[in-house]
Amino acid sequence: MRRTTRAIKVGSLTIGGGAPVSVQTMANAGPHDAAALVEQVRSCAALGCDVFRLTVPDVEAAKVLGEVKKSSPIPLVADIHFDYRCALAAIEAGTDALRLNPGNIGSRDRVQAVARAAKEKKIPIRIGVNLGSLEKPLREELDAGKIDVPEALVRSALGHLKLLEDEGFRDVVISAKASNVLETLATYRLLAERTDCPLHVGVTEAGTLIPGAIRNSVALGILLSEGIGDTIRVSLTAKPEKEVRVGMEILRALGLREPGPAITSCPTCGRTKVDLMHVASQVEIALETLAKDGVKLPRVAVMGCAVNGPGEAKGADVALCGGDGEFLLYVKGKQVCKVSEEDAAGKVIEYALSLR
Repeated sequence: MRRTTRAIKVGSLTIGGGAPVSVQTMANAGPHDAAALVEQVRSCAALGCDVFRLTVPDVEAAKVLGEVKKSSPIPLVADIHFDYRCALAAIEAGTDALRLNPGNIGSRDRVQAVARAAKEKKIPIRIGVNLGSLEKPLREELDAGKIDVPEALVRSALGHLKLLEDEGFRDVVISAKASNVLETLATYRLLAERTDCPLHVGVTEAGTLIPGAIRNSVALGILLSEGIGDTIRVSLTAKPEKEVRVGMEILRALGLREPGPAITSCPTCGRTKVDLMHVASQVEIALETLAKDGVKLPRVAVMGCAVNGPGEAKGADVALCGGDGEFLLYVKGKQVCKVSEEDAAGKVIEYALSLR
Protein backbone atom coordinates (compact mmCIF):
# COMPACT_ATOMS: atom_id res chain seq x y z
CA MET A 1 0.00 0.00 0.00
CA ARG A 2 1.29 3.46 -0.96
CA ARG A 3 2.15 5.79 1.90
CA THR A 4 -0.31 8.67 2.26
CA THR A 5 1.29 12.05 1.52
CA ARG A 6 0.39 15.60 0.71
CA ALA A 7 -0.49 16.27 -2.93
CA ILE A 8 1.85 18.78 -4.59
CA LYS A 9 1.27 20.32 -8.02
CA VAL A 10 4.31 20.76 -10.27
CA GLY A 11 2.88 22.45 -13.31
CA SER A 12 0.17 20.11 -14.55
CA LEU A 13 1.70 17.11 -12.71
CA THR A 14 0.61 15.93 -9.27
CA ILE A 15 3.26 14.47 -6.97
CA GLY A 16 2.07 12.61 -3.88
CA GLY A 17 -1.50 12.28 -2.70
CA GLY A 18 -1.79 8.87 -4.36
CA ALA A 19 -0.76 10.11 -7.82
CA PRO A 20 1.33 7.75 -9.97
CA VAL A 21 5.05 7.71 -9.19
CA SER A 22 6.78 10.12 -11.57
CA VAL A 23 10.19 9.86 -13.23
CA GLN A 24 12.66 12.73 -13.20
CA THR A 25 16.07 13.45 -14.70
CA MET A 26 18.42 16.41 -14.97
CA ALA A 27 20.05 18.19 -17.90
CA ASN A 28 23.77 17.87 -18.45
CA ALA A 29 23.80 20.40 -21.30
CA GLY A 30 25.18 23.82 -20.51
CA PRO A 31 22.77 25.98 -18.50
CA HIS A 32 23.04 28.82 -21.05
CA ASP A 33 22.51 26.65 -24.17
CA ALA A 34 18.76 26.87 -24.74
CA ALA A 35 18.76 24.80 -27.93
CA ALA A 36 20.66 21.90 -26.34
CA LEU A 37 18.45 21.99 -23.27
CA VAL A 38 15.26 21.92 -25.34
CA GLU A 39 16.62 18.94 -27.26
CA GLN A 40 17.33 17.04 -24.03
CA VAL A 41 13.94 17.87 -22.55
CA ARG A 42 12.11 16.64 -25.63
CA SER A 43 14.24 13.52 -25.95
CA CYS A 44 13.63 12.54 -22.32
CA ALA A 45 9.93 13.37 -22.48
CA ALA A 46 9.59 11.05 -25.47
CA LEU A 47 10.95 8.23 -23.31
CA GLY A 48 8.44 8.85 -20.52
CA CYS A 49 10.15 11.45 -18.33
CA ASP A 50 7.61 13.41 -16.28
CA VAL A 51 9.77 16.18 -14.77
CA PHE A 52 13.02 17.73 -16.00
CA ARG A 53 15.51 19.63 -13.82
CA LEU A 54 17.90 22.35 -15.00
CA THR A 55 20.73 23.84 -13.01
CA VAL A 56 20.46 27.59 -12.50
CA PRO A 57 23.88 28.85 -11.36
CA ASP A 58 23.19 32.48 -12.23
CA VAL A 59 20.43 34.88 -13.22
CA GLU A 60 21.21 34.49 -16.92
CA ALA A 61 20.57 30.73 -16.64
CA ALA A 62 17.19 31.50 -15.08
CA LYS A 63 16.31 33.52 -18.18
CA VAL A 64 17.37 30.57 -20.35
CA LEU A 65 15.10 28.30 -18.31
CA GLY A 66 12.25 30.62 -19.18
CA GLU A 67 13.05 30.21 -22.87
CA VAL A 68 13.21 26.42 -22.56
CA LYS A 69 9.88 26.35 -20.76
CA LYS A 70 8.13 27.87 -23.78
CA SER A 71 8.64 24.66 -25.77
CA SER A 72 8.90 22.09 -22.97
CA PRO A 73 6.27 19.32 -23.02
CA ILE A 74 6.86 18.56 -19.32
CA PRO A 75 7.31 20.61 -16.11
CA LEU A 76 10.72 22.12 -15.37
CA VAL A 77 12.49 22.38 -12.02
CA ALA A 78 15.15 25.01 -11.30
CA ASP A 79 18.09 23.60 -9.34
CA ILE A 80 19.40 26.30 -6.99
CA HIS A 81 22.46 26.46 -4.77
CA PHE A 82 24.04 29.25 -2.73
CA ASP A 83 22.49 32.33 -4.36
CA TYR A 84 18.88 32.93 -3.38
CA ARG A 85 18.60 35.54 -6.14
CA CYS A 86 18.80 32.72 -8.69
CA ALA A 87 15.71 31.19 -7.08
CA LEU A 88 13.86 34.49 -7.30
CA ALA A 89 14.92 34.89 -10.94
CA ALA A 90 13.77 31.33 -11.76
CA ILE A 91 10.39 32.04 -10.18
CA GLU A 92 10.09 35.18 -12.26
CA ALA A 93 11.08 33.21 -15.39
CA GLY A 94 8.21 30.79 -14.82
CA THR A 95 9.81 27.66 -13.41
CA ASP A 96 7.33 25.00 -12.33
CA ALA A 97 9.26 24.14 -9.15
CA LEU A 98 12.44 24.84 -7.23
CA ARG A 99 14.97 22.39 -5.89
CA LEU A 100 17.10 23.90 -3.16
CA ASN A 101 18.79 23.29 0.12
CA PRO A 102 17.64 26.13 2.40
CA GLY A 103 20.77 25.55 4.48
CA ASN A 104 23.14 26.71 1.76
CA ILE A 105 21.41 29.82 0.45
CA GLY A 106 22.27 32.01 3.40
CA SER A 107 20.43 33.72 6.21
CA ARG A 108 16.88 33.09 7.33
CA ASP A 109 15.62 36.25 5.65
CA ARG A 110 16.81 34.91 2.28
CA VAL A 111 14.95 31.65 2.84
CA GLN A 112 11.91 33.72 3.77
CA ALA A 113 12.20 35.76 0.58
CA VAL A 114 12.26 32.62 -1.57
CA ALA A 115 9.40 30.99 0.33
CA ARG A 116 7.22 34.10 0.03
CA ALA A 117 7.89 34.50 -3.70
CA ALA A 118 7.22 30.79 -4.34
CA LYS A 119 4.04 30.87 -2.27
CA GLU A 120 2.73 33.88 -4.19
CA LYS A 121 3.29 32.11 -7.53
CA LYS A 122 2.15 28.71 -6.18
CA ILE A 123 5.49 27.14 -7.02
CA PRO A 124 6.50 24.10 -4.92
CA ILE A 125 9.94 23.55 -3.43
CA ARG A 126 11.90 20.32 -3.20
CA ILE A 127 14.28 20.26 -0.29
CA GLY A 128 17.35 18.36 -1.44
CA VAL A 129 19.74 17.15 1.23
CA ASN A 130 22.84 14.98 0.95
CA LEU A 131 26.03 14.37 2.90
CA GLY A 132 27.89 17.09 1.06
CA SER A 133 25.46 19.74 2.22
CA LEU A 134 25.01 18.90 5.89
CA GLU A 135 25.05 21.83 8.29
CA LYS A 136 28.19 22.13 10.44
CA PRO A 137 26.58 21.06 13.77
CA LEU A 138 25.15 17.89 12.21
CA ARG A 139 28.44 17.15 10.46
CA GLU A 140 30.26 17.46 13.80
CA GLU A 141 27.81 15.09 15.49
CA LEU A 142 28.18 12.64 12.63
CA ASP A 143 31.98 12.79 12.68
CA ALA A 144 31.95 12.27 16.45
CA GLY A 145 29.80 9.15 16.08
CA LYS A 146 26.88 10.63 18.01
CA ILE A 147 24.46 10.08 15.11
CA ASP A 148 24.55 7.98 11.97
CA VAL A 149 24.14 9.07 8.35
CA PRO A 150 20.37 8.43 8.07
CA GLU A 151 19.63 10.36 11.25
CA ALA A 152 21.85 13.26 10.13
CA LEU A 153 20.16 13.47 6.73
CA VAL A 154 16.66 13.30 8.18
CA ARG A 155 17.37 15.93 10.83
CA SER A 156 18.78 18.22 8.16
CA ALA A 157 15.78 17.76 5.87
CA LEU A 158 13.22 18.28 8.63
CA GLY A 159 15.10 21.33 9.90
CA HIS A 160 14.87 22.87 6.45
CA LEU A 161 11.20 21.88 6.24
CA LYS A 162 10.54 23.80 9.46
CA LEU A 163 12.13 26.92 7.97
CA LEU A 164 9.61 26.80 5.14
CA GLU A 165 6.61 25.80 7.23
CA ASP A 166 7.33 28.67 9.63
CA GLU A 167 6.57 30.86 6.63
CA GLY A 168 3.29 29.03 6.06
CA PHE A 169 4.77 27.22 3.06
CA ARG A 170 3.64 23.60 2.76
CA ASP A 171 4.05 22.70 -0.91
CA VAL A 172 7.22 20.78 -0.19
CA VAL A 173 8.78 17.60 -1.55
CA ILE A 174 11.77 16.14 0.32
CA SER A 175 14.79 14.20 -0.83
CA ALA A 176 17.61 13.09 1.47
CA LYS A 177 19.95 10.96 -0.60
CA ALA A 178 22.94 8.83 0.29
CA SER A 179 25.30 7.05 -2.11
CA ASN A 180 25.06 3.86 -0.05
CA VAL A 181 22.04 1.64 -0.68
CA LEU A 182 21.49 0.57 2.92
CA GLU A 183 21.81 4.14 4.20
CA THR A 184 19.36 5.27 1.53
CA LEU A 185 16.83 2.69 2.69
CA ALA A 186 17.21 3.68 6.35
CA THR A 187 16.99 7.39 5.56
CA TYR A 188 13.76 7.21 3.60
CA ARG A 189 12.14 4.86 6.08
CA LEU A 190 12.83 7.42 8.81
CA LEU A 191 11.45 10.23 6.67
CA ALA A 192 8.31 8.23 5.94
CA GLU A 193 7.74 7.94 9.69
CA ARG A 194 8.35 11.61 10.48
CA THR A 195 6.68 13.61 7.71
CA ASP A 196 3.75 13.45 5.31
CA CYS A 197 5.64 15.35 2.58
CA PRO A 198 5.95 13.56 -0.75
CA LEU A 199 9.37 11.94 -1.09
CA HIS A 200 11.72 12.14 -4.06
CA VAL A 201 13.78 8.97 -3.84
CA GLY A 202 17.04 7.88 -5.38
CA VAL A 203 20.66 6.98 -4.71
CA THR A 204 22.92 9.97 -5.22
CA GLU A 205 26.30 9.70 -6.95
CA ALA A 206 25.42 6.10 -7.80
CA GLY A 207 28.08 5.73 -10.50
CA THR A 208 28.25 4.73 -14.14
CA LEU A 209 25.52 2.92 -16.03
CA ILE A 210 25.77 -0.66 -14.78
CA PRO A 211 26.66 -0.20 -11.09
CA GLY A 212 24.48 2.91 -10.87
CA ALA A 213 21.48 1.17 -12.40
CA ILE A 214 21.88 -1.77 -10.04
CA ARG A 215 22.23 0.37 -6.91
CA ASN A 216 19.21 2.45 -7.83
CA SER A 217 17.16 -0.57 -8.83
CA VAL A 218 17.81 -2.29 -5.51
CA ALA A 219 17.14 0.77 -3.35
CA LEU A 220 14.16 2.12 -5.30
CA GLY A 221 12.69 -1.33 -5.81
CA ILE A 222 12.68 -2.00 -2.08
CA LEU A 223 11.36 1.43 -1.08
CA LEU A 224 8.64 1.55 -3.72
CA SER A 225 7.54 -1.98 -2.84
CA GLU A 226 7.13 -0.73 0.74
CA GLY A 227 4.96 2.14 -0.50
CA ILE A 228 7.67 4.78 0.03
CA GLY A 229 8.39 7.19 -2.80
CA ASP A 230 6.30 9.57 -4.88
CA THR A 231 8.82 10.59 -7.53
CA ILE A 232 12.19 9.11 -8.51
CA ARG A 233 15.46 9.95 -10.21
CA VAL A 234 17.99 7.30 -11.19
CA SER A 235 21.24 9.27 -10.86
CA LEU A 236 23.85 7.96 -13.30
CA THR A 237 27.12 9.11 -14.79
CA ALA A 238 25.43 8.84 -18.17
CA LYS A 239 23.11 10.71 -20.49
CA PRO A 240 19.77 11.82 -19.02
CA GLU A 241 17.96 9.50 -21.43
CA LYS A 242 19.64 6.52 -19.74
CA GLU A 243 18.37 7.69 -16.37
CA VAL A 244 14.83 7.89 -17.71
CA ARG A 245 14.93 4.44 -19.29
CA VAL A 246 16.22 2.78 -16.10
CA GLY A 247 13.65 4.63 -14.01
CA MET A 248 10.82 3.59 -16.31
CA GLU A 249 11.89 -0.04 -16.17
CA ILE A 250 12.00 0.03 -12.36
CA LEU A 251 8.41 1.29 -12.26
CA ARG A 252 7.30 -1.24 -14.87
CA ALA A 253 8.92 -4.09 -12.98
CA LEU A 254 6.84 -3.12 -9.93
CA GLY A 255 3.62 -2.67 -11.89
CA LEU A 256 3.68 1.10 -11.32
CA ARG A 257 3.73 1.93 -15.05
CA GLU A 258 2.10 0.42 -18.09
CA PRO A 259 4.24 -2.34 -19.65
CA GLY A 260 6.77 -1.11 -22.18
CA PRO A 261 8.05 -2.71 -25.36
CA ALA A 262 7.88 -6.51 -25.15
CA ILE A 263 11.22 -7.34 -26.78
CA THR A 264 12.78 -10.79 -26.75
CA SER A 265 16.47 -10.67 -27.61
CA CYS A 266 19.25 -13.19 -27.17
CA PRO A 267 22.48 -12.57 -25.22
CA THR A 268 24.59 -13.20 -28.37
CA CYS A 269 27.36 -15.75 -28.79
CA GLY A 270 30.09 -16.69 -31.23
CA ARG A 271 27.50 -17.67 -33.85
CA THR A 272 26.22 -14.09 -34.12
CA LYS A 273 27.27 -12.35 -37.35
CA VAL A 274 25.26 -9.16 -37.00
CA ASP A 275 25.53 -6.22 -34.60
CA LEU A 276 22.64 -7.50 -32.55
CA MET A 277 23.16 -5.24 -29.55
CA HIS A 278 23.00 -2.12 -31.68
CA VAL A 279 19.93 -3.25 -33.63
CA ALA A 280 18.06 -4.42 -30.51
CA SER A 281 18.78 -1.09 -28.83
CA GLN A 282 17.52 0.83 -31.87
CA VAL A 283 14.31 -1.21 -31.92
CA GLU A 284 13.76 -0.69 -28.20
CA ILE A 285 14.21 3.08 -28.41
CA ALA A 286 11.88 3.31 -31.42
CA LEU A 287 9.21 1.28 -29.65
CA GLU A 288 9.54 3.44 -26.51
CA THR A 289 8.80 6.48 -28.65
CA LEU A 290 5.75 4.79 -30.19
CA ALA A 291 4.49 3.85 -26.74
CA LYS A 292 4.76 7.48 -25.63
CA ASP A 293 2.60 8.41 -28.62
CA GLY A 294 -0.08 5.96 -27.50
CA VAL A 295 0.57 3.28 -30.13
CA LYS A 296 -0.28 -0.26 -29.03
CA LEU A 297 2.99 -2.16 -29.18
CA PRO A 298 3.53 -5.57 -30.78
CA ARG A 299 5.62 -8.41 -29.40
CA VAL A 300 9.03 -8.18 -31.04
CA ALA A 301 11.91 -10.66 -31.17
CA VAL A 302 15.45 -9.69 -32.15
CA MET A 303 17.56 -12.84 -32.35
CA GLY A 304 21.16 -13.34 -33.38
CA CYS A 305 21.14 -16.62 -35.30
CA ALA A 306 19.10 -19.57 -36.53
CA VAL A 307 19.36 -21.65 -33.33
CA ASN A 308 16.41 -20.01 -31.53
CA GLY A 309 15.50 -17.27 -34.00
CA PRO A 310 12.84 -19.01 -36.12
CA GLY A 311 11.20 -20.50 -33.04
CA GLU A 312 11.00 -17.14 -31.29
CA ALA A 313 9.73 -15.58 -34.53
CA LYS A 314 6.68 -17.84 -34.44
CA GLY A 315 5.65 -16.45 -31.08
CA ALA A 316 6.27 -12.78 -31.94
CA ASP A 317 4.26 -10.31 -33.98
CA VAL A 318 7.42 -9.05 -35.70
CA ALA A 319 10.83 -10.71 -35.52
CA LEU A 320 14.36 -10.35 -36.81
CA CYS A 321 16.53 -13.45 -37.14
CA GLY A 322 20.21 -12.72 -37.70
CA GLY A 323 22.21 -14.21 -40.56
CA ASP A 324 25.55 -13.27 -42.07
CA GLY A 325 25.47 -9.47 -41.97
CA GLU A 326 21.68 -9.30 -42.49
CA PHE A 327 18.39 -10.36 -40.94
CA LEU A 328 15.39 -12.38 -41.97
CA LEU A 329 12.22 -10.48 -41.05
CA TYR A 330 9.16 -12.41 -39.88
CA VAL A 331 5.61 -11.09 -39.41
CA LYS A 332 3.15 -13.26 -37.46
CA GLY A 333 5.55 -16.20 -37.78
CA LYS A 334 5.92 -15.99 -41.56
CA GLN A 335 9.14 -15.01 -43.29
CA VAL A 336 8.61 -11.79 -45.24
CA CYS A 337 11.97 -10.59 -46.51
CA LYS A 338 15.66 -10.06 -45.87
CA VAL A 339 16.82 -6.71 -44.46
CA SER A 340 20.22 -5.14 -43.90
CA GLU A 341 21.46 -4.21 -40.43
CA GLU A 342 21.02 -0.53 -41.31
CA ASP A 343 17.35 -1.00 -42.28
CA ALA A 344 16.39 -3.60 -39.67
CA ALA A 345 15.00 -1.33 -36.94
CA GLY A 346 13.07 0.79 -39.44
CA LYS A 347 11.47 -2.29 -40.99
CA VAL A 348 10.38 -3.57 -37.59
CA ILE A 349 8.63 -0.27 -36.86
CA GLU A 350 7.10 -0.18 -40.33
CA TYR A 351 5.52 -3.60 -39.89
CA ALA A 352 4.60 -2.90 -36.26
CA LEU A 353 2.56 0.08 -37.39
CA SER A 354 0.93 -1.97 -40.16
CA LEU A 355 -0.42 -4.40 -37.54
CA ARG A 356 -2.47 -1.74 -35.71
